[in-house]
Amino acid sequence: MKLVISIIKPFKLEEIREALTALGIEGLTVSEVRGYGRQKGQTEIYRGAEYTVNFLPKVKIEVVITDDRLDSVLETIQRTASTGRIGDGKIFVMDVEKAVRIRTGEVDADAI
Repeated sequence: MKLVISIIKPFKLEEIREALTALGIEGLTVSEVRGYGRQKGQTEIYRGAEYTVNFLPKVKIEVVITDDRLDSVLETIQRTASTGRIGDGKIFVMDVEKAVRIRTGEVDADAI
């Protein structure tokens, strides 16, 4: 199993959720986060004064999938999240050793 963590622009969340649902992904976790990458934040003007915003609002999506779904999930997230501009985000993939559904005790692929 794999844990796929995607850091994306907030306005892309619903589009990505719909695309993953169409793939048969039944659950995901979403967190509002802040951070920066190569763009190192941005400068904004508010009431005539210039401010530097060091941490930009992003959304983190986490989904655990079986190994056989990895390529299709990565391609779907990348295609759907892309705007072609700096700050589109990143995708990270990690191994998951064990998964347990608390209510039923199902494990691994049955638990996801």
